[in-house]
Amino acid sequence: MSDKNVFRPYMEHSKLSGCTCGQHESQSAHDQAEENARLARAQDPDTLSQDFVEAAAIRALFPNDITRRRFLQAVGIGTAMAAISSVLPLGSLQAMADERGPLEKTNLRIGFIPINCATPLIMADPLGLYREQGLSVHLQKTAGWALVRDNMLNGELDASHMLAPMPLAISMGLGSNAQPMRVATIQNINGQAIVLALKHKANRDPKNWKGFRFAIPFEYSMHNFLLRYYLAEHGLDPDRDVQLRVTPPAEMIANLRAGNIDGFFGPEPFNQRAVYDQVGFIHVLSKDLWDGHPCCSFGVSEAFIQQNPNTFAALYRAILNAAAMAQDKTQLPTIAKAIATPNYLNQPETVILQALSGRYADGLGAVQNEPNRSGFAPLPWYSMATWMLTQMKRWGYVRNEVNYNTLAEQVFLLTDARRQMAALGMAEAEAQPDSGYKPFNVMGRPYDPSAPDEYLAGFDIRRA
Repeated sequence: MSDKNVFRPYMEHSKLSGCTCGQHESQSAHDQAEENARLARAQDPDTLSQDFVEAAAIRALFPNDITRRRFLQAVGIGTAMAAISSVLPLGSLQAMADERGPLEKTNLRIGFIPINCATPLIMADPLGLYREQGLSVHLQKTAGWALVRDNMLNGELDASHMLAPMPLAISMGLGSNAQPMRVATIQNINGQAIVLALKHKANRDPKNWKGFRFAIPFEYSMHNFLLRYYLAEHGLDPDRDVQLRVTPPAEMIANLRAGNIDGFFGPEPFNQRAVYDQVGFIHVLSKDLWDGHPCCSFGVSEAFIQQNPNTFAALYRAILNAAAMAQDKTQLPTIAKAIATPNYLNQPETVILQALSGRYADGLGAVQNEPNRSGFAPLPWYSMATWMLTQMKRWGYVRNEVNYNTLAEQVFLLTDARRQMAALGMAEAEAQPDSGYKPFNVMGRPYDPSAPDEYLAGFDIRRA
């Protein structure tokens, strides 16, 4: 005899012929049905918002979890709900949370480069996440990053997929007229790689790469900064020992095939496409240089935010809901299928999925399994921005003194992202540290965001 009997015959509410409600074959089936119903609530944005408000109110009433548990055990769930509702106006609080001002603009033009980095922004269209927020979005495929910048500056786009350093550069007037740009979210983390031509399979040591020609997608890109960092850590001066050529991502494969370049530091799915087309191999993933590094962002001008605050909030919700879905590995086949079509990435579905899932052929005869090859954590940490600024100074893009924190906190909307994520019930909203200055390592070298100039001074190879 045992009180751990799977059918729970000694519990007063158990039914040996089924479950407590009498509608399921077993209590475990009953419990699973309840759990499925609970999880299904998270798929409805309005219900999720209401649940978040209720949970936040209970947390405010019982900040200590032990006290809350003892109260529930003492009076029971039903009595507790009745008592709490008598002192907390949950219905009114939820109604206030659901109140959304009228959208100032519903028809939007949003730019994107056809690469995996833009997955949340792109998938929100075919999967209906923009429509859920009352938005009619026209996604405008753009050929290169300079054109994205120009279209944002001249108002042809309302918002766009951008390389994470671009809003910093545009706000500072680097390479263009200065205009305040903002990073609403990080679109993707990791998800890049150094690819080499097949003829270099036996030449994997960067110390032997003098004279190599590499393609990068844009000067103000993590690709440029991380490739320079990687080369310099191996003793090569990226301005003197190799050639770096700005090349649109879609043209990198053709240039590799033609022998115009020896390799590239590029976005997906073009790294994986080089393997698929048997013209290159993956030398190193960007996550192995800096695990969790930002790559692209969801960028918008300060003017758009000021003129369209409700529309901006609706866009925020759509993008964050997409990011949450993209972080669910079980959803990746659906997402890959949705974004592979000609109007979006126009790439083989299997190539996209290999890069998203991290189970991929490396071009060297092996199949790798790296689940963190790509990610979609949306928080725009201030320290990400200050690191980018150190690299802009390091390589001479910025020659004046920089107020790192002021610029980071103007351009990267961390506080807004936390608030919007909290409203959607996303646990990442509470990620630490609260200050927004998270330390990290790049190729084993610690970055202390409280001392960016000291970090910069520690590099032997630099222009600054």
